[in-house]
Amino acid sequence: MNDKKRILIVRTDRIGDVILTLPLASILKKYFPNSEITFLVRDYTKSLTKNNLFIDKTITLIEKNNKPKFFENINQLKNKFDVCVVAYPTFWVSLILFFSSIKIRIGSGYRWYSFLFNKKIYEHRKYGEHHELEYNVNLLKPLGIFETPQKDKIDFGIQIDNSFLNKIENFLNDNKILKDKKIIIVHPGSGGSAIDLPKEKMKYLVDELSKDKNIVLIITGSKNEKELCQSMIVNENVINTAGEFNLNELIALISKAEVVIANSTGPIHIATALGKNIIGFYPKFAAASPKRWGPYTSKAVLFQPSVCDGNCNRKKCQQFNCMNSIEINEVIKSIYNILPKVNN
Repeated sequence: MNDKKRILIVRTDRIGDVILTLPLASILKKYFPNSEITFLVRDYTKSLTKNNLFIDKTITLIEKNNKPKFFENINQLKNKFDVCVVAYPTFWVSLILFFSSIKIRIGSGYRWYSFLFNKKIYEHRKYGEHHELEYNVNLLKPLGIFETPQKDKIDFGIQIDNSFLNKIENFLNDNKILKDKKIIIVHPGSGGSAIDLPKEKMKYLVDELSKDKNIVLIITGSKNEKELCQSMIVNENVINTAGEFNLNELIALISKAEVVIANSTGPIHIATALGKNIIGFYPKFAAASPKRWGPYTSKAVLFQPSVCDGNCNRKKCQQFNCMNSIEINEVIKSIYNILPKVNN
């Protein structure tokens, strides 16, 4: 295969999923430097791919009521690509790709509609035997790429436009956040993608950290998480920004943080891509464990329940409130172990 190929990477789900797929672009550029890399994503994640060092174009999936429009999507894809790599296969998107005259279509061999792919990868992701990023990289094997990802050597290619950095600088100035303050971002929700640290424990963590006058805590979240985020406001050292920033602005804000504290959700992977120090909370069962969904970096300290061995599932973990067994004082010690090393 020569390197002058038009390659489409398909990831039409959530923020963290897209971030863990971004490294495919840098890897493909390494092996096929003259290739044109395009990402097909949903509208609300396009900020991750539009200003990316290794991605030439972004195409937004055309949807109505959260369902792909069949002929409109075929029209925007047909005869424009030599290869597509489908990191997140759904039936309708896979069918659209089939009818878009893409010669090489790489995807999972374990879906009932896998006949729509002519190059198949046989890996069951649901068992959580590998990291999501590693599963994604394995999709490149039919192209002759046998890469073994290594933490801290992965390039996500995210670039931050100065206009968004300027907005965040103005926000920090407006809130009188001085440059000598340590900014810690706390993202208490996950939009249902994970089992979270109980909000009472997260609030206790925020309360304890907020007593340190050298620290400013910024709480982030979606518009739907405003109430949760507001419950974290314990004093003037804590600022609620839920629903205030778009994705570009959130990325710029995270770039200013010393530490990001989060459950298993998109911002923890944004922090990874930006090389930030991370404190994360994860359940133990395989489908949601750090082995599958953890931040792909050595700059993360992760906490899991002490009351289970991982041989459970989401329902049992919620039923027995396993995440409540995480000891917050240990979390605080880890944060203060990180802070002296920052900017050294």
